[in-house]
Order: sequence, then structure tokens, then C-alpha cells
Amino acid sequence: MKPNSFVTQGVVLTRTNFGEADRILTVITPDHGKVRLMAKGVRKTASKLAGGIELFSTSQITYINGKGDINTLISTRLVVHYGNIVKDLERTQFGYELLKLINRVTEDSAGREYYDLLNSSLKALDNELVSLDQLRLWVYMQLLGASGHSPNLKTDKEGQKLSQTSKYTFDLENMNFIIAPHGRYKPSHIKLLRLGLSLASAKKLSQIKDIGPILPATLELAKSMLAQHIRI
Repeated sequence: MKPNSFVTQGVVLTRTNFGEADRILTVITPDHGKVRLMAKGVRKTASKLAGGIELFSTSQITYINGKGDINTLISTRLVVHYGNIVKDLERTQFGYELLKLINRVTEDSAGREYYDLLNSSLKALDNELVSLDQLRLWVYMQLLGASGHSPNLKTDKEGQKLSQTSKYTFDLENMNFIIAPHGRYKPSHIKLLRLGLSLASAKKLSQIKDIGPILPATLELAKSMLAQHIRI
């Protein structure tokens, strides 16, 4: 192994064709943040690199530092491919959205939590038994937490403990609830947001039953929070 080479695992976030046969990749790793890699000749039929840089996969990669901000990929090995994702159009579309989200919210020095979140999300997305909307909610809340933009789910705008009987509106700028007699959000919505933020996996959230009536409004609110503070 060359002295300036690195071996790690990664998930491909973006792929851009370059020249006649090359491709520039953006890969998120557990220990080197986001790295940009030149995959030389990868679009050729006989390329040995191609099989290890599929989308919706975790791969072992070896690369060497480049002179600029693009390094050179020298070997790949597929660790796991989440092949069920592409069998369903909605799941495939959310898979692409997920890759774009992680790429957009992370800097080059992204911490391991984003890599772990992406892997966990792809695993859940590959599982047909995991509700897609509950997965979306979990992903949005986890991204809010990882980026330091968690909503206040303990007290309202006035600092009073959130009630089990009141209704609320939500202040996106300040990320807290405001008590309102005809508000859209009930304690059940708030509880679901808490679960999305605290549960370790989307699968666990998906196992919670009878949340169908409150899921659409809760999911819409979580996505609005993300758009307000992370600019998705």
C-alpha cells in the first residue's frame, strides 16, 4: 500500500461524468468526512472499480491523496448493496432525496453521525416493511438533531411545560410551540416528533401503530423545520 493511501468505508453521494471514461465521486466516510474522488476509467466495460461504487451501497474504498481537493480512487469492494430500494419508485425517489440531503447538510469535515445516519436510513429504506412516511419523519428529525436545530419539545414559547390537553401552533423561526385554542398540533403530534428525534432507528418508529391520522401533519411540520433551518 502506498504511504499516502487510505482505506475506509464509504457511501457514494454524487457521481459526475468526467472526460470520456472517468467519473468524479463525492463519498461520505466514517473517518474522513466527505471526500471527492476521481474514478479513472470507471465507465469502461472492463473497469474493476465500477462494481464497488454503486448508489445505495456501502463499499470499502482505497484512495490516494491528490494535489488539489480531488483524490484518486484506486480500488473498491462492495460491502452491502441495498437492492430493494430500486424495485419501488417512491423508495427510489426518496433514496435520491436522502443522498442529496446528506450531501447538502454536510461539510467536508462531516462527523461520523452523518455517515451512520445515512447507512441506517438506507437499510430501513431497503426494508419493505418499514413505512416510507415514518422513515421520512425519522430522517428529518435526525437531521435536525445532528445539525443542532432540534425543536423545543419540552416547553412552549412562554417557557411553560407543554400540556397534555392543549392545542398549539408552531413558530418555525424560534422552533417552539405556541398555545392556541384552535391550533393544528395536539400532544400526539408532539409525542411523535419526540419519538422521531429519540429513537435509534427508523424501524423502531415504523413499529409504532395507529399514528396514521397524525402522521401527515407531523411529517409536513418536520419537513418545514428542515427547510427553514437547513435550506433543503
